Amino acid sequence: MKISLLAALVAATITLSAYAAEPATAQATEPDQALVDAIVRKMESSGALDAAVERAIDRYVQRKEQARKAEEAKQQAELKDRAKNARRVDVKQDHIRGKPSAEVSLIEYTDFECPFCKQFHWAPKALLDRYAGRINWVLRNYPLPFHDPAARKEALAAECVAQLGGNDAYWNYADALFANTRSNGRGLPDDKSVDKLAETAGVKAPALTKCMSEDKAVKRVEQDIADGTAAGITGTPTTVVRNNQTGVSEAVVGALPTEALVPAIERVLNAKP
Repeated sequence: MKISLLAALVAATITLSAYAAEPATAQATEPDQALVDAIVRKMESSGALDAAVERAIDRYVQRKEQARKAEEAKQQAELKDRAKNARRVDVKQDHIRGKPSAEVSLIEYTDFECPFCKQFHWAPKALLDRYAGRINWVLRNYPLPFHDPAARKEALAAECVAQLGGNDAYWNYADALFANTRSNGRGLPDDKSVDKLAETAGVKAPALTKCMSEDKAVKRVEQDIADGTAAGITGTPTTVVRNNQTGVSEAVVGALPTEALVPAIERVLNAKP
């Protein structure tokens, strides 16, 4: 295929050369096929053909990569711009791990059935001690539809554990959910169901079941989803790094390692309003 394509290009080049050489008298005649074949064979035997094809492929790949990077940069800029719309942290409403009055909050929109969230879950926790009260960590619900019904069920259960057992019970329960979920919408194993894990967090199963059927928990999950959407969240985990004093915010997308969060934290800690 590449030889026939090159032959056509060579023929076109010969024809154009004829016009360029004698524009007034050149005739629209077919180039000598033997000449075309000879040029193609020479290029093939010398390796010039393969080299030309490889250069063309490299240029195509580079253009695609440049386009991908440009689109990624555009999306990051849009997400950064929308991150400031994330609801301010409220000690009466949010689940906060660390000092409630910390300068910066890591506001993570999460899905208990997301395997990447499970992988990421321990990264923010590792930074709390390092920053010695300057940052805290907030979890908000963003169950993805393709992980339902397990994702939404676990989000409701976690909210009910918080209502019935308090902030510490919530975080113990969240840790347990991520430690035991089979992820990707497969839910929890039978011996580690939402009610059994709630028992270990100090919340009785009947109370949990009743709470999960009431509007308060449902509305809380829906509010988190709406807040996340307003902040540009489209996937999980996404962490909005927010300076609670200046409002400066950045969004960090994906299950990044602990150290990958540090640059955003440093920028937000030191950014001017």
